[in-house]
Amino acid sequence: MGFRLKFRAMDSIGLIREFLKDRLGVEPEKVVPGAELAELGVDSLMMLELMFEFEDRFNIKLSNDIAMPKTVGDMVTLMDGLIAAAQK
Repeated sequence: MGFRLKFRAMDSIGLIREFLKDRLGVEPEKVVPGAELAELGVDSLMMLELMFEFEDRFNIKLSNDIAMPKTVGDMVTLMDGLIAAAQK
């Protein structure tokens, strides 16, 4: 039903790279912390799909009032914080 990554052991930026490569054909070397998600082709719907992938993959829950990240680095920081909090 949903999008599933091929590899299970992965960090946040790795998940973003794999997701964008599979969905948009974005080369992983372009997915760097300073890259704007919109410039990589991520629209609001794809952002939600990416966030749902993080929920599924890392077993975290995102709140409805979460600020949408603008860059890859913003997304990594946000998700790493949520993953760390969930593991406590």
